[in-house]
Amino acid sequence: MGFIRNIREEIQLIRERDPAIHSNMEVVLYPSFKVMIYYRIAHRLYLKKHYFLARWISQKAVRRTGIEIHPGAQIGRGFFIDHGNGVIIGETTVIGDNVTLYQGVTLGGTGKEQGKRHPTIGNNVMISTGAKVLGSFKIGDNSKIGAGSVVLEEVPPNSTVVGVPGRVVKRDNKALPQEELDQIGLPDPVREDIAGLQRANAELTNRLLDLEREIRELKKNRE
Repeated sequence: MGFIRNIREEIQLIRERDPAIHSNMEVVLYPSFKVMIYYRIAHRLYLKKHYFLARWISQKAVRRTGIEIHPGAQIGRGFFIDHGNGVIIGETTVIGDNVTLYQGVTLGGTGKEQGKRHPTIGNNVMISTGAKVLGSFKIGDNSKIGAGSVVLEEVPPNSTVVGVPGRVVKRDNKALPQEELDQIGLPDPVREDIAGLQRANAELTNRLLDLEREIRELKKNRE
């Protein structure tokens, strides 16, 4: 019954979060749906220490969906991968509830850790297209990771992270509902830095012009 319940939940979840799906039959064709079925079977085998069979099933899933989820990863309820080609989830990754990943996301290690090598993703987190989260730290609840970001250190709850390397550009005490998590409208720290430099440059330029004007006036007074 548990397996059938999971399938029903997957169908409902995909239909809720992807407006392009118009029927339950279409869900069956969805890569996220397929890979989660493979993952749940492989994960059970992994927990029973049937490591080869678990890896065989997970690699079969990679070939069929383009999504690689190690059977040792721990994934909570309400997990959704949108257009998931290129998604990679490492062995010691822990994912909370109501997490959304987009295509090209990597939840990986740096190659230096032992034991817990991959990130822990909190509840109600969105990780945008092409983002890389590398290391054995936590992404706090209700956080958003911007597209193309490379996150190498822990992220506090209720934060927005963008850039390479990723940095927190927004943090507050208000939880973000799942329906508000999207990939647009995120701050651009590079643009903000450039804008700051432009303002500073304009201020310096104006100051130099003022000094030149004062010098000219002094010279006129002396004459």
